[in-house]
Amino acid sequence: MRIHTSLAALAALAISASAPAPAMAEHHESAPAVDPALTAALSSENRKEDSARDQYRHPAETLTFFGVKPGMTVVDYMPAGGWYSRVLIPYLGEEGTYIGLNPDLDPRMTGYWDMYRDAGEKLPGLASEWVPGGGATVIGANTDDISDEMAGTADRFLIFREMHNIRRFGWLHDTLLSARKLLKDDGLVGVVQHRAKADAPASYTDGSKGYQREQDIIGLFQAYGFELVARSEINGNPKDPANWENGVWTLPPSYSGSQEDPARQAELDAIGESDRMTLLFRKLP
Repeated sequence: MRIHTSLAALAALAISASAPAPAMAEHHESAPAVDPALTAALSSENRKEDSARDQYRHPAETLTFFGVKPGMTVVDYMPAGGWYSRVLIPYLGEEGTYIGLNPDLDPRMTGYWDMYRDAGEKLPGLASEWVPGGGATVIGANTDDISDEMAGTADRFLIFREMHNIRRFGWLHDTLLSARKLLKDDGLVGVVQHRAKADAPASYTDGSKGYQREQDIIGLFQAYGFELVARSEINGNPKDPANWENGVWTLPPSYSGSQEDPARQAELDAIGESDRMTLLFRKLP
């Protein structure tokens, strides 16, 4: 299997081994050209129901910013229904590896959460349904059963809008240790997360509202041996006040509290989905 092992893959993003200190990490506003292979993956018939959210999730720009390339080994944390799986598996290609990693769940978490159990057994079969055309080798795992063979193999570890769950359900320690175990020495973590205002109180940013303060996420990663190398406003939305009583789920596509109110939904549609931070971290020795 051919796997890219150098940060040269991020040259187009102007990120170098002499990256600035975390407090001075650059905001990259001019996105580099998108790989035609990524464009093709995004245009797949498998994504016809997913593509409506591209305007909010910006998968082409986000994966390009994170430096994801065909042939890499990429960890997708909590793939859930496979939204990003349907992009990454075909884009990484036959020489790449896709690892769907789920947390180790408390047995009392059932119902919706059952989909995240036994990833090693479930995920390859699900992936064959999500991407019938094939692509990368697919591996499933939970944080408590990462094999020694997987250690040090990943080029990227991606966390899409799950940091609030990681914090509120007590998964932070195991998740970030798993990232360190799976990543190569020069591996990178890409994070997209609903963003609270910098002065939001701790009571609003404990995870239950979905929003997190950017400075808190950066600090948590620093505490676990990662440095911030870049951030972007790719997924920013200044229309979002990020102070909803029902949390981020007030906004589309959930419309919490206004499911039966088309007029209110129209107002929320004018705002769009949440304001999101987009951060890139490097694993330190």
